[in-house]
Amino acid sequence: MNLAGLLLLVAGWIIVLTAIGLLPPGNARAVFVLAGAAVEAVGLILVARAHLPEVVEERPQERD
Repeated sequence: MNLAGLLLLVAGWIIVLTAIGLLPPGNARAVFVLAGAAVEAVGLILVARAHLPEVVEERPQERD
């Protein structure tokens, strides 16, 4: 998931920069910039979750 998150971060930036470069100012540009920001947010969430430490639950020991 770490690689997927990093690729989504890059893809989001490409969407945003391409929208700013190709589309005229207006609603279409705003929608594509927001979509690119959403893709970046998903990538950031995936990268953050990949770096969280694992939580290991200890089971109580059974007494004989």
